[in-house]
Amino acid sequence: MLLPELREQVCTANRQLPAAGLVTWTSGNVSVRDPETGLVVIKPSGRMFDDLTPNDMVVVDLDGKVVDGDLGPSSDTAAHLYVYANRDDVRSVIHTHSTFATAFATAGLSIPVYMTAIADEFGCEIPLGDYAAIGGDAIGKEICRSIGRSPAILMKQHGVFTIGASIKAALKAAVMVEDVAKTVWYASQLGPLTPLPEAEITANHERYTHRYGTATASQG
Repeated sequence: MLLPELREQVCTANRQLPAAGLVTWTSGNVSVRDPETGLVVIKPSGRMFDDLTPNDMVVVDLDGKVVDGDLGPSSDTAAHLYVYANRDDVRSVIHTHSTFATAFATAGLSIPVYMTAIADEFGCEIPLGDYAAIGGDAIGKEICRSIGRSPAILMKQHGVFTIGASIKAALKAAVMVEDVAKTVWYASQLGPLTPLPEAEITANHERYTHRYGTATASQG
């Protein structure tokens, strides 16, 4: 069996999606790219998350050819592979349909930096990507075109994709985008919202990404 450790990691991460309330039934997926071989491990198509085992994970090359695995890879595989082929910094891609973030995507709305939590984690507006058809690489192309420096993107009338230099980073972005989307939606019911000034966005993001957890985290 190829890449047993990555199979274990990808299986565990996929099972964390429903545990975190980010997916229902069989929707959503996690993949990771092996930096040594360039191969990608991804969730199989149409399988219940609770039933997944490491052996079920599918290993494909960057052309989408299955090189190890008995099941068919996710229907989003081509989108994942396009991102890997065009973003050397990305090692993991996650797709969810988390409720609040997907509500913004369905309405065709990005999420501006209305609060410090968005500035901290994302450092910019959470962008909206145009609608793209499922099954080919159109979604991957739109992710690369529109995601910018954000680790998350809302795909119009579809759902959420996040990227990261590790599975943990991509998973964190998936959890956080749903969390801030929920807060922004509730806040919007109370009245108009005002984005933070750009200087505050930059300052909060710098503190969180470079000084959070250190002795200088509380310094201005």
